[in-house]
Amino acid sequence: MEVPNSKNKTMISVEIGMEVHKVEAPPHISSLKKLKTRLKETFFPDDPLRQFKGQSAKKKWILGAQYALPILKWGPEYSLKSFKSDIVAGLTIASLAIPQGISYAKLANLPPIVGLYSSFVPPLIYAVLGSSRDLAVGPVSIASLVMGSMLRQQVNPVTEQVLFLQLAFTSTFFAGLFQASLGFLRLGFIIDFLSKATLIGFMAGAAIIVSLQQLKGLLGITHFTKKMGLVPVISSVFRETNEWSWQTILMGFCFLVFLLVTRHISIKKPKLFWISAGAPLLSVILSTLFVFAFKAQDHGVSVIGKLEKGLNPLSWNMLQFHGSHLGLVIKTGLITGILSLTEGIAVGRTFAALKNYQVDGNKEMIAIGLMNVVGSTTSCYVTTGAFSRSAVNHNAGAKSAVSNIVMSVTVMVTLLFLMPLFRYTPNVVLGAIIVTAVIGLIDLPAAYQIWKIDKFDFIVMLCAFLGVILISVQEGLAIAVGISVLKVLLQITRPKIVMLGNIPGSDIFRNIHQYKEAAKIPGFLILSIEAPINFANITYLNDRISRWIEDCEAEDKTQKQCALQFVILDLSAVSAIDTSGVSFFKDIRRVLDKKSLELVLVNPIGEVMEKLLRSDDANDLMRPDTLFLTVGEAVTMLMSTMKHHV
Repeated sequence: MEVPNSKNKTMISVEIGMEVHKVEAPPHISSLKKLKTRLKETFFPDDPLRQFKGQSAKKKWILGAQYALPILKWGPEYSLKSFKSDIVAGLTIASLAIPQGISYAKLANLPPIVGLYSSFVPPLIYAVLGSSRDLAVGPVSIASLVMGSMLRQQVNPVTEQVLFLQLAFTSTFFAGLFQASLGFLRLGFIIDFLSKATLIGFMAGAAIIVSLQQLKGLLGITHFTKKMGLVPVISSVFRETNEWSWQTILMGFCFLVFLLVTRHISIKKPKLFWISAGAPLLSVILSTLFVFAFKAQDHGVSVIGKLEKGLNPLSWNMLQFHGSHLGLVIKTGLITGILSLTEGIAVGRTFAALKNYQVDGNKEMIAIGLMNVVGSTTSCYVTTGAFSRSAVNHNAGAKSAVSNIVMSVTVMVTLLFLMPLFRYTPNVVLGAIIVTAVIGLIDLPAAYQIWKIDKFDFIVMLCAFLGVILISVQEGLAIAVGISVLKVLLQITRPKIVMLGNIPGSDIFRNIHQYKEAAKIPGFLILSIEAPINFANITYLNDRISRWIEDCEAEDKTQKQCALQFVILDLSAVSAIDTSGVSFFKDIRRVLDKKSLELVLVNPIGEVMEKLLRSDDANDLMRPDTLFLTVGEAVTMLMSTMKHHV
């Protein structure tokens, strides 16, 4: 490689056959342009403005409106055929959303009616702003559990019901504000810290905790622990055996078996999805009729009680932005916001992949965030796209977000005219519905797959799982996220660096620990650094390379091989470097000079090469005879130099 004195140019000599060709290295790029490119790739990787290029002013306004409100894009093309499919899908998910809404509200320690309110307004908002055709919006089990458990730590939902409601609505407001802010500021990468392993472990642990909490209703226990851990729940179950009600247990067992069987049928035969979709509502109807006919409430079977008719009352005046509970609602909103946002986007992308269309992550954050902000002012608590309802929506043949509108209208009719019918609905059936819904969150095949692929990820998953069931939901999540971040930090501070050897009969060099055929070249230590070089890892790199040099020199003396002369660093995989990284190369050059060894650099990318050139005032780091395009070229040229000297 040659580095001539011509301004802003670096020429690379490449030997092809018997000829030497000159290749100009990447040109100089201004700092402002590089900063602009980096910011664009960080915050706008999807380049949303590309569709506006070359368009007229009128077209830009139309495209802008369609980008802000996706309904304006697919709405004009909507057909009667699609509407028929969406009606079927909407009615189907409504049959699931109504009993689930009531059940999840009780899981969050909120009045059952709030669950139905939350299945009415948010779906309408999402239908206008959302970009997924399959996402069915409403309350979800995990967010309900987390909100209920966090708020209950400071406020009793029974004796302080109004205050508990105020805090729930305020937490929902902060959850929506956080979610929408991530979308507007294009900071969605923050939720990527919840890795797949973390989510699988967390969901499984939360599903078990949610299921165990339903033992209160399934066994008919009146006095039950408020703690969420496995040990307190099990202790509470067996400590209160005198409160067990055989009538409640019998009814709960029958409906739980019925719901699990219908779920199993739908899993085995997806075309029969309507069986599991309609089973919860059918269970509510049958159990309500049974309780009413036989007056089971007089024999120890607890019921929901009277529910008021009417649409969502405004709740903006219930939001509390001051007082001693402000920190609690912000924390609750942040955690439930992250969980619901992660679940909603993951579900939306899953079904979008099945139908081969794109879901805009930032639009989804804005849509989910705004529907929670609006929901907090209309008596709704935190909502997102639920997997079970979205799966039913997908299998029912939904063509667009109109299915959410149909579901919302169905819930509206229920709120206006059918609420008195739920008065005798037994709580035990709601518990059975929750258990059936959350049991699908335990993904054993995925856990086994993680074990096979990455043992460290399996440990992260296990920590999330054990943290949730043994400590609490939020602490378990925090532990798992902390371990995931630790893993990333370890990868940064302990970058991968491997020794390369030559594949016989070629000029290809590969990791000697991965390829048995790869052989060391006498007189050469060839290393490949496969990570950015920065202040966090230069100490490790320095120590590791020094140890390799010492080992190589000792091996050469033992085997009486050609003494080590060249240390070649392949920088092809070094994507970035900072000032500490530049100093690292200068320091290692000085160390090698004292040992009479030559440092050779191979194929630094444009950004790395530019920074090294700028810092190389004495021209001792980027000399023409120590800079090459490939490892093969470097070894060939340097071996000829060795023979010439000999």
